[in-house]
Amino acid sequence: MTAKAHVALLGFMAAGKSTIGKRLARELGLRFVDTDSLIVARHGPIHEIFAREGEAGFRLREFEVVCEALDGAPAVVALGGGAVTHPPTRALVAERALRVFIDVTESELLARLERSKALRPMLGVPLDAKRMRLLLERRRPLYAESEIVVAGGRRSRGELAREIATLVQAR
Repeated sequence: MTAKAHVALLGFMAAGKSTIGKRLARELGLRFVDTDSLIVARHGPIHEIFAREGEAGFRLREFEVVCEALDGAPAVVALGGGAVTHPPTRALVAERALRVFIDVTESELLARLERSKALRPMLGVPLDAKRMRLLLERRRPLYAESEIVVAGGRRSRGELAREIATLVQAR
């Protein structure tokens, strides 16, 4: 396995980071940390944090939980879709974790987001497809800095977790 103790899953909203991350953690025998879940548990729903504090406030809270996750025992860490847009978070993750980008096509992401009941403050209500495309376009180069890139698409979460585990163990 890699010299870096942690594996960080990166990708856009609805790419499957949390679901795949749980399975990947089992495959690798590591703990699993979902940064969005930690934020919600401590500070309430993400859309409410955005309403109260804006994106800047949310990114600071996100940075705090990412720091904690990467200071702990080795883990698979599912990052929020926009975590890479915050330079200190991006630098910390690059330093301490093997980054895995779950690359899902724009059309598949849009379909998943339209089916989702989750409120996504960055995308508006109702879902603004144009805003989604612009965010994805802006974030994709940051995700692509990852050491490992896997095509998410319509493959099963189990299949993806096994593929990522194999790629991580080969490093």
